[in-house]
Amino acid sequence: MPANNKKQDLERLFKQNRTWIKKVTEEDPDYFSRLVDQQNPEYLWIGCSDSRVPANQIVGLKPGEVFVHRNIANMVVHTDFNALSVIQFAIDRLKVKNIIVVGHYGCSGIEAAMNNARIGIADNWIRHIKDVHDKHNRELKHIQDDHARLDRLCELNVLEQVVNIGQTNIVQDAWSMGQDIAIHGCIYSLRDGVLRDLDTTVTDTNELNQRYQQLLSK
Repeated sequence: MPANNKKQDLERLFKQNRTWIKKVTEEDPDYFSRLVDQQNPEYLWIGCSDSRVPANQIVGLKPGEVFVHRNIANMVVHTDFNALSVIQFAIDRLKVKNIIVVGHYGCSGIEAAMNNARIGIADNWIRHIKDVHDKHNRELKHIQDDHARLDRLCELNVLEQVVNIGQTNIVQDAWSMGQDIAIHGCIYSLRDGVLRDLDTTVTDTNELNQRYQQLLSK
């Protein structure tokens, strides 16, 4: 495609940006002056990169109210310094009180892992999702419907990421110093827009292990 056509795509974004600025300042003249000094979020949202799952809009929060990290299939891998740096910044500097892992049904990254699809370099990332699948294979293989099996793997992946976060030295150190941090797991449905609590909330090391076993024994 010619460069001029690609530039037109970018120009459309600039135009929409100006329209948005006009709209928000008409509704709230102090919007931007207030936003400059406003980053005091209580929430760290760890979600999927899927463009259909925007953090702020789903829960009705304004800019400055939620700190966001996104990647394919909302993973927290212990060797991923990007995710770990976000978690540490959120805990140590922003003093967030809630870390929320948000998966979504029909996640294409999780579907690729479940079906052993080859994508490319992302296969190395998706390998971690396959580990979740293998870990819970006994439960998953008894689910006959493909869609139901995928949905369950999406839920189990959220559970595993809650555990991964709780096991980081960042969270462990914060808990040991008495910092008030809760880790939650939720799942979002593209079909109806509803965000559902997976009942995974943990607030300390002992609760982390107990809650994990309770959820798997249901």
